[in-house]
Amino acid sequence: MQTLPEWLRVQAAADVELVDRHCEVVDRGEAEAIVLAKEIGADYILIDERRGRRLAREQGLRIIGLLGIVLLAKRRSLIPSARNLIEDMIRQSGVYLDDEIKNSALRSVGE
Repeated sequence: MQTLPEWLRVQAAADVELVDRHCEVVDRGEAEAIVLAKEIGADYILIDERRGRRLAREQGLRIIGLLGIVLLAKRRSLIPSARNLIEDMIRQSGVYLDDEIKNSALRSVGE
């Protein structure tokens, strides 16, 4: 079993009934994440799927997606190139990004 980094913890949502209700709209992983984010008062929830984003917003959560994380990392000088990381994600993981969205995002960080 792989050891998790010190800053990372695994935690289940306490309100299982609410998770089950959310599963009528989104998959179980997204439902758990949304309920847990509410329970712990998370600053943001990392979610990319449209239905999950809609439900998270309805629950009053602030959303950030994978692209937003990459842009934030670039702005904070945590990565040298947002473009290279995005291209790697597309090539290696099959992540889909509309070219217009990708190019607009890259322009926002000077790439």
